[in-house]
Amino acid sequence: MTLSRRKAIALVGGGLILVAGGATGYRVTRRPQTALKPWELAGTYVEPRQKALSFALLSPNPHNLQPWLVDLSEPDTVVLYANPEKLLPETDPMSRQITIGLGAFLEVMRMAAAHDGYRVDFEYFPDGSSTQMLDARPIARAVFVKDPDQSPDPLFGHVLARRSNKEPYDTSRPVAAETVDILKAASAEISFGSTLDAEDITYFREMTAEALFVELKTPRTHMESVDVFRIGHREVDASPDGIDLSGPMFEGLKLAGMFNRAQAADPNSMAYQGGLDMVASYCATAMGYVWLTTEGNTRIDQLNAGRNWVRVNLAATGLGLGIHPLSQALQEYPEMAAHYQDIHARLAPEGGTVQMFGRIGYGPDLPPSPHWTLEHKIVAS
Repeated sequence: MTLSRRKAIALVGGGLILVAGGATGYRVTRRPQTALKPWELAGTYVEPRQKALSFALLSPNPHNLQPWLVDLSEPDTVVLYANPEKLLPETDPMSRQITIGLGAFLEVMRMAAAHDGYRVDFEYFPDGSSTQMLDARPIARAVFVKDPDQSPDPLFGHVLARRSNKEPYDTSRPVAAETVDILKAASAEISFGSTLDAEDITYFREMTAEALFVELKTPRTHMESVDVFRIGHREVDASPDGIDLSGPMFEGLKLAGMFNRAQAADPNSMAYQGGLDMVASYCATAMGYVWLTTEGNTRIDQLNAGRNWVRVNLAATGLGLGIHPLSQALQEYPEMAAHYQDIHARLAPEGGTVQMFGRIGYGPDLPPSPHWTLEHKIVAS
């Protein structure tokens, strides 16, 4: 029997690991003064799976929803599920982006295990999968095997420093072609594309802003983001997932009564217009673009895209390069159809699916994200 998720599985939000169900699961709790504990505690656990998962929960994922749910009831095994409460039915109606995030999670888990001399044998979608939204069936079954021939992955050294840099980039600092070649080498298992061409940059700066405007100006897709806004540190503490809007600016606006969810959703408000201006400003500072394409669009293609996307992110981190996913034009809902067709015509003219697209550039150093969660599906023995 599966115990109550909210009462017995535990929401993980950084902090100290507490045993919540014997060997089958654990809980991580978080206090405001220990906001960065996930980074401090990563790798400090003795049990190999818990140790690997403590790094995996730092993986990039859509809207920072952290949609992973794992079952540790079988020895030496992690069974990964998608949390059905953490899907994005409006902007990600086929769960493609969520699946990509789960692929990133699996790759970081694999790298962490390899660092300790474990091979991870994966079986993807052991019970099959839906071509529509993800359902209750497992995403992957991963078996940890001690292997003396297992060698560490050099990219693993950048896991604790990796961030999705969503700040404006320095337009006076170009990105060198040799730098992009290193990103390409990190994604050897999937088709990697890039451009540093001035005309392309001009075009995609405008296109990515337009695609973001479509999402923000379509009420139901915009509300999907607004609903997971965490405005100020108290909300971040209370709900350690979603879109973090903390820091001095947002704290000040909230205290002044100038920013809340209702204002963010109101097209006539200053807060809403400020959001449009903000996304336009960072789109306008892209200094190049990278993308990943697969021949098909199966669930395994999507997992592989996630595994390779996080590798590109880690390589960028090692180079001091910012990378920011701007995949709105890849979303599969009707209002985005024109942009979807346009970006595929440009980047995959001979067919295939563009799975991820992002801007690159040099920007400010970022502090660690203040909250991460991991949920464990604890199964009674």
